[in-house]
Amino acid sequence: MNHRCVLRHALAVGILCALPLTAAAENWTGVGEFGLAIASGNAESENINGKLAFVNESDDWKHSFGFGVLRAKGEVVGDFDGDGIPEKSKQLTANRYEFGASSAYKMNERSSWVAALRYENDDFAAFDSQATLSIGYGHQFIDSEQTKLRTEIGPGFRRAELAGGPTESEMILRGVVDFSHQLTDTTRLVNTLLIESGSDNTFAQNDIGVAVSINEALALKAGLQARHNTDVWPTVKKTDTLTTLNLVYSFK
Repeated sequence: MNHRCVLRHALAVGILCALPLTAAAENWTGVGEFGLAIASGNAESENINGKLAFVNESDDWKHSFGFGVLRAKGEVVGDFDGDGIPEKSKQLTANRYEFGASSAYKMNERSSWVAALRYENDDFAAFDSQATLSIGYGHQFIDSEQTKLRTEIGPGFRRAELAGGPTESEMILRGVVDFSHQLTDTTRLVNTLLIESGSDNTFAQNDIGVAVSINEALALKAGLQARHNTDVWPTVKKTDTLTTLNLVYSFK
């Protein structure tokens, strides 16, 4: 099964997860982030990153959906035409998109059963694509207006295509720690840690950010993302980081 087939299966599951939203459309909320940087002159580069996240919540269910994209071009110097003379060329240096969805059935105010799906495709990472499907237990340890702390843990299955290599399939243990804290009336700290651990590879991603509200709908957010894979080719770095400064729009 190639990554396109995996993507079709992921999208199909996502569509099935979205069906309950039609019965409770009035309960959905969403957040969008977008950042753009363009440099010209002695050095030329351009990059964009964006995220969309939607949440639909009722007394018994909470459905979450998210999509992200990262794309960048930079100026590279090399002998591209084989004439022995180095020249400059603007080439793609980052190209990643990802999709995630989860549905949580609430057992009570604190505890829930969670089914989650995640798919990513990255042309410049240790893995060309990764697709995971998991089930687990979620618990809300803190749920105040100022501070929120939620965790999820459970088994799952991952299919990953190693960059320039074979496709691996394995059982994994998935864990999530989601934390947020209101620092001031207008400033909020958020941090999400995701770990997907198997015998072939352990993937970890941590997203930390500080958002400063401009008004009820708009905010500026500075973020740092770190992604780590334990099983990579010797010539590939295990850790990637991404620093962003994005405009955030919240809508209801």
